[in-house]
Amino acid sequence: MWCCFTCHQAAEKALKAVREDVGDPQTGCNLNILRDAAGDYVTAYGEVRNARARLNRLYIPTRYPDAFPMGAPAEQFFKMDAEEALNDAEAVLRYAEEAVGSPPV
Repeated sequence: MWCCFTCHQAAEKALKAVREDVGDPQTGCNLNILRDAAGDYVTAYGEVRNARARLNRLYIPTRYPDAFPMGAPAEQFFKMDAEEALNDAEAVLRYAEEAVGSPPV
């Protein structure tokens, strides 16, 4: 669970960095909105859109202990979830790394 949570956080900070780089900071935690806002300046391709959408679904259930009606949140996540989250976060981080310092579209 911790891995899934921190992958979302890493992607969130990376997308916010893209906006900071162009002088148009963005707040919030919704990766869909952050990616769309960053996309105003730097095009994101399918891999990044899919990755941020999957990571976005992890925000609430990994952050809030009452996200599930029964059982601890840690009981809801498995190794495969962590591996997918890591791959998705890496895709978003690569996008942000390429975007920061690039000329706007």
